[in-house]
Amino acid sequence: MRTLAHLKLRARYLATAGVCAGLLAGCAQFKYYFQAAQGQYALWSDARPVDDWIGDPSTDPKLKARLEKSKLIRKFAVKELGLPDNASYKNYAPLDRQYVLWNVVATPELSLRPVQWCFPIAGCVSYRGYYDKADAEAYAEELRKEGNDVQVGGVPAYSTLGWLSDPLLSTFINHSDAELARLIFHELAHQVVYVQGDSKFNEAFASAVEEAGVNHWLELYGNDAMREAYARYNVRRQDFMDLLVKHRQMLADNYASKASAKKKREEKLRIFASLQEEYKVLKANWGGYNGYDRFFAEPLNNAHLASVATYNDLLPGFRALLVKEKGFPQFYAAVRSMSNLPSLERHDRLHELARSMAQATETTTAAAAKEAGAVN
Repeated sequence: MRTLAHLKLRARYLATAGVCAGLLAGCAQFKYYFQAAQGQYALWSDARPVDDWIGDPSTDPKLKARLEKSKLIRKFAVKELGLPDNASYKNYAPLDRQYVLWNVVATPELSLRPVQWCFPIAGCVSYRGYYDKADAEAYAEELRKEGNDVQVGGVPAYSTLGWLSDPLLSTFINHSDAELARLIFHELAHQVVYVQGDSKFNEAFASAVEEAGVNHWLELYGNDAMREAYARYNVRRQDFMDLLVKHRQMLADNYASKASAKKKREEKLRIFASLQEEYKVLKANWGGYNGYDRFFAEPLNNAHLASVATYNDLLPGFRALLVKEKGFPQFYAAVRSMSNLPSLERHDRLHELARSMAQATETTTAAAAKEAGAVN
């Protein structure tokens, strides 16, 4: 039961957040910032320390087991990966919805370049988040009326970049061990290095940390079944990503062509139809696995593919840098140093690292094949 003092604190917090939002963004943005403040406060007010949940006799045994696992993962993140040892992911909050928030992504009709929104802490990003799906859909409809392609996608977790104590949530606590570890490692990585306005850099860095972190976690704590399941998951994820990258490039080529707008629209429809057909083939090859069906839950458009490059373009470079630095502390130091460079320069350095790694791998493979041939 809420005490009067608690309710007064809540009212004061929301009022202060609303005033700050108004000062930062003006009247037009007041409602958006206010819902963000309300949503974030709701997470705090419903969160309790993980140990409290575990020690509560009324807590479901399955939830207790997942929370116990989260404690192991959290300790592993600090000890083995050098991720922040702070209050993040040491509390748990149950939600009455499938996702913690919904992101709205938009692009012009004949472009893959996403619309940008700028915020005081996160900088400029290619999405706008809402804690209420109806609010997200309402804003999405406004963008559609302006002629944009729009996607509304559910998000199970996000990071406040260390400014606040991010809790574990019911939206992801029941994921498999590897998936839970992946998500926690990814979000904590954002607290290590984050460059305002460079989503490609930020997301690829966090993805490299999660990837290496989960592999190490499974080496120490996984069994054969867990490792095999995660390997299958990674194969499917890579297959799906390759499919999206392929069709994203087809769309980019279409929009860059000298064809008329009418022809580009026709080709756009053909490319998205091809994407759906090829996904059916891919799904059959997976034995009917339907984990990516939600991607096709609404009509496909540019917004669905706008963020594909954000997570993947620079990832090979970060993988190569981690191998080069031979350890997470050295890797983080190198990434921090790189983050101080101008955007184009740091992107170029990562692309060069990826190229060098690929060339080295090709040389090693060719030498091994030659040696094998000589032996035979």
